[in-house]
Amino acid sequence: MNVALYTRYSSDKQSETSTEQQLKVCHEHCKRNNYTIVSEYSDEAISGRTDLRPEFQKMMEDSKRKLFQGIVIYSVDRFGRTLYQSAMYTDKLLKSGVLLISATEHISGDGAAGKLTLNMLMVFAQYYSDELSQKVTRGMDYNAEHGYANGGQIPLGYRTINSESMDGKKVFAIDEAAAPIVKRIFEMYADEHKTMAEICRHFNDQGIKTSSGVDFNKCSLRLLLRNRRYIGIYTYCDKEYPGLMPRIIDDDLFERAQQALTKNKKAPARKKAVGEGEYLLTLKLFCGHCKEMMTGYSSRGGTGKKYRYYKCTNRAKRLCNKKDVWKERIEGIVVEQCRAVLTDANIEKIASEIVAYNEAEQQNNETLKMLVKLVADNKKQQANLMSTLKLCEDDDTKSIILAEIAKMGREAKELQIQLAKEESRKITISRREIRFFLSDLQNGDVTDLKYKKTLIRVLVHKIYLYDDGRLTIVFYNGDTTTEVNINLIDDIEKEVPVCGGGGSYNTDDVYSAGIS
Repeated sequence: MNVALYTRYSSDKQSETSTEQQLKVCHEHCKRNNYTIVSEYSDEAISGRTDLRPEFQKMMEDSKRKLFQGIVIYSVDRFGRTLYQSAMYTDKLLKSGVLLISATEHISGDGAAGKLTLNMLMVFAQYYSDELSQKVTRGMDYNAEHGYANGGQIPLGYRTINSESMDGKKVFAIDEAAAPIVKRIFEMYADEHKTMAEICRHFNDQGIKTSSGVDFNKCSLRLLLRNRRYIGIYTYCDKEYPGLMPRIIDDDLFERAQQALTKNKKAPARKKAVGEGEYLLTLKLFCGHCKEMMTGYSSRGGTGKKYRYYKCTNRAKRLCNKKDVWKERIEGIVVEQCRAVLTDANIEKIASEIVAYNEAEQQNNETLKMLVKLVADNKKQQANLMSTLKLCEDDDTKSIILAEIAKMGREAKELQIQLAKEESRKITISRREIRFFLSDLQNGDVTDLKYKKTLIRVLVHKIYLYDDGRLTIVFYNGDTTTEVNINLIDDIEKEVPVCGGGGSYNTDDVYSAGIS
């Protein structure tokens, strides 16, 4: 099978699973399984929480062109740590006929139990990412509370020096050369009523750069004039710690600049609420009549109110008459049914199935079986050579036997290393961890977007919706299927005109990817 390799590491400090080490493990895995490597893709110092990874996107495009049949990764958290993005791209690969293969986690992804295990690994990868993010945030909060620099771009007019009170920590100090520039900018804008364009032109003509080493522009100038650090306030994540920064601007001058900014600014555009436009059932909701996927759309009613709903892909092409369904209502019903499935008995059943699947995968691991046999054969051969050595009286023959024993010893060490690597590929999620995680999902906050996304991703395989009100949910634990009979259709036609019924969609606001 032709495969591609994908590796990623997220920071310059990451070394345990750097791209070089990941590639080594992936190459060894391909060699053991007789895979032919046709391409390699690597993103360095880029977080898995974003899909804006150049090599990753190139790999996804190449997968559509059928350049390979599988993608080998070091582990699922190298593929991505944002659950919905990982799920979406995994589904895209499957549609292209491309398998996702982990070199360190023995999982095929076939069948309900395999898919459930893969989902669980993705959830755990995101959980680790969130925990890591929280730890980093706590550390940066501590730095802010004590006036220590958190890294990143240093504002113009400041520099960092080593703290006298804590080794290795940096604190802010005034840059005597740049601080007068900052003060002059405030004076020109607040007191001399210069426009931002005039101020930018003034300093750019003199070759004076921003703290980033580039020319001034309106955006950088506005950020500078809004920066409360110049009046001695350390700011971090919307929190303020007065007196922890050396002051460059006095309060009166800063306030005059804020008044000028307020007077000159334009009214801000309305911001969309977080998660407002996310369609949680993307890639999972299908038309019960034609079996095509239903995707998210939005339109506005006569009052200008925005309505969101799911629409059959074929209906958009006028190939199906499936009626549309309210987004909020169907998502709420699916979440409710997911919670209903998470009984204590089902949690135990799911945990047992995942554990049993992993054990079966391990038992069917031909590479592991071969290595165990080779280790046993090596041990037997060494024992035979030792017996022969005891009976041998010829010195030359003894030397040959001793050399062979030494060679067999080296081979034994190499085999043990290979055996340990293969055994380490066994999924390490324990029954206790699975039970704890699923039990925690039982009573989550149904208003929390992240909770709803996780619940649906872990449990739901496919959903089929019919116009007679039937909703069939197929869950990942194999034999659980729920049918709900409820009117999800009629209300939408009372308020929102739909395509083919005299109305039209807001084509600038169509959601068909559902990326979180």
